[in-house]
Amino acid sequence: VQLQASGGGLVQPGGSLRLSCVASERISSFRAMAWFRQAPGKEREFVATYDWGGGHIFYADSVKGRFTISRDNAKNTVYLQMGSLKPEDTAVYFCAAGNPIVSTMRAPYGYTNWGQGTEVTVSS
Repeated sequence: VQLQASGGGLVQPGGSLRLSCVASERISSFRAMAWFRQAPGKEREFVATYDWGGGHIFYADSVKGRFTISRDNAKNTVYLQMGSLKPEDTAVYFCAAGNPIVSTMRAPYGYTNWGQGTEVTVSS
């Protein structure tokens, strides 16, 4: 499956962006889809995951209450609505799909398919 992420850009602190991840096949064929991010010089970190197989949604503590992950099965798309953005949210954001178990849902190795990334810069 191919994943295409989009929606990144330059936004001021406190602003909002919505990222989209379109899959080339039915997203329901996976247990979960997630968003990760990687800032320059840092490791890829978990942001959010939507586990429709298990009925869970998980967020990293750093984004909880500010970001919302959602899906549209008809469009084979997962979204990440980001609000109250901070400079520390600056990173390349990647979407991922796979069949992780609960204990691996926050880890990159839990996912087998990755998009190319979309860059988000939060700066005044």
